[in-house]
Amino acid sequence: MLQSIDLRTLRAFVAVAREGNVTRAAEQLNITQPAVTLQLKRLAADTGLNLFRRTSTGLELTQEGALLAAKAEQVLATLVDFGQTAGHLATRVRGKLRIGTIIDPEFTRLGAFLKALIESGPGLETTLRHGMSGDVPEGLRRNELDAGFYLGDARDYEPSAEIAVASAPLFHSRQLARLTYRVVAPPSLASFVRGADWTQLSSLPWIGTPQASVHNRLLSRLFADLGVRQNIIAQVDQEMSMVAMVRTGVGLSLCRESIALHEQQAHGLVIADNVSISTTLGFLCMEARVEDPIILAALDAIGRVWV
Repeated sequence: MLQSIDLRTLRAFVAVAREGNVTRAAEQLNITQPAVTLQLKRLAADTGLNLFRRTSTGLELTQEGALLAAKAEQVLATLVDFGQTAGHLATRVRGKLRIGTIIDPEFTRLGAFLKALIESGPGLETTLRHGMSGDVPEGLRRNELDAGFYLGDARDYEPSAEIAVASAPLFHSRQLARLTYRVVAPPSLASFVRGADWTQLSSLPWIGTPQASVHNRLLSRLFADLGVRQNIIAQVDQEMSMVAMVRTGVGLSLCRESIALHEQQAHGLVIADNVSISTTLGFLCMEARVEDPIILAALDAIGRVWV
């Protein structure tokens, strides 16, 4: 009864089965021909089977030999796979990745991103911190975050030209998508909103947001360029809270176009038809850390999710 299998014998058997010739198999394995012959005799003796028959051109597998050769191929393939897996695990990234998240996870594809990170290696531990997009560059600068999602232009948080000590940017940004924002209003303000431009809209009651919000950055710059002041009567820090206040008739709000269209259909909110504003969703890290293994893993994962 066969007790164990010598892998060298198994490799010799498979090589001869493939080549049909002991000499060529020996050359392939970089061993002597007598060594191959000895290993074949040992395997035949151990199994009690006639594995080959001689032909005019070399050796040919018997029926039993062909069945065993197929199994031997599987064993060697499994061994190769084992070695590759072990090598991959040894080189996988290990460490903690602190990620800044914003808005809703469906829009940022957060679940798919985290799954891609897990596939990068079991040694990568992730921590999420949810907030507004302006919190992400600040968290990166204070070393409270390693990477994060961001809405807008990261150059808004770069040092000013007067204090910059180098021309290289502070942040490395990977643009993921373009998105459009629309102005939504309660039905009671429909007649004031339809056909209005930004200057006319500025005097209507607005629901504002903190400075770290992309809504604040987009609208502050826009109204400042127009030389008008936005009439803010309330302030919230969550997009869904802003929309809820619009539903109750408090005032106008900026929101993503997809949400604006849903609110128009589901709750009768009015969309300002003459204005819109666009920005980008990006993934941000510090430029100085772009070669850090955990940052490279994050950039690779986000690239696979946002092709």
